[in-house]
Amino acid sequence: MVRRFSSPLLALVALLTLGGGVASSYDDPPPSTPTAPGALREPANPCRGPEAASLRCPDLQMRRPYDFTVERTPKGHVLLRATSAIKSRGHGPIELHGKRNGDKTMRVTQRIYRVNGTHLNVRSAGHLYFYFIPGQGRYWKFAYAARFELWSLDSSGRRKKLLRIGPKLHYCFRDLFKTGGGKHSPRKRLYPGCNQNPRKQRVVLGTSVGWSDVYPAPYHEQYLDVTGLHGCFAYVHAADPKNWIAESNESNNRAERIVRLPPRPGPQHCT
Repeated sequence: MVRRFSSPLLALVALLTLGGGVASSYDDPPPSTPTAPGALREPANPCRGPEAASLRCPDLQMRRPYDFTVERTPKGHVLLRATSAIKSRGHGPIELHGKRNGDKTMRVTQRIYRVNGTHLNVRSAGHLYFYFIPGQGRYWKFAYAARFELWSLDSSGRRKKLLRIGPKLHYCFRDLFKTGGGKHSPRKRLYPGCNQNPRKQRVVLGTSVGWSDVYPAPYHEQYLDVTGLHGCFAYVHAADPKNWIAESNESNNRAERIVRLPPRPGPQHCT
């Protein structure tokens, strides 16, 4: 059974706030020109290196969890669901090029655009997986694009210890909703939804600057299992938790709401 919180009843979880397609084509760079425009690099973060000023690097951020619902399973588990939104900010898009290397996997190269119009290819430690969604089929999604986390709190209300991790780890980077602006933000979608073709050898995932990839609370695996927990906790959405994507800022990837558990009617203040 899934129960959605109406706006006046958000006190159930006592949320408190603490302070068409991609234009570029994919080509493997020739091995004889490792420093040519678009040349493939070994895993690194050039967005934090000496050439950062010449790059239009992406910056992934998360909106704080919202639209909470409670689901109680037939086996007695309590699942606290939330809508997640991965925001693309910075000066350039997040763009990931997948190339088939297994039955249901693709290796990943991140494309970072330069201010002069050329681009840099960076080999990512991450991968795409042809992930199954019940009732929808399979999609090419990036593993560990984001993660749901539940943290204990110290006496000052800061995150102390990671207690639980949700099952949702595979995401499709795409332009779903325009949530920001700026001169690098396109007015129309450039990156479509995830590809569902099992025979594809190469795919491109991405989210433009000023756009967000959003998944609603009822969507598959959008929850943390909070069964048996009592007290105040940080419900966290973390973008790129393994740092497999090069960004201009790696310190702003987490956003949180403080929840009091178990969910129940009435005001529940965390002190």
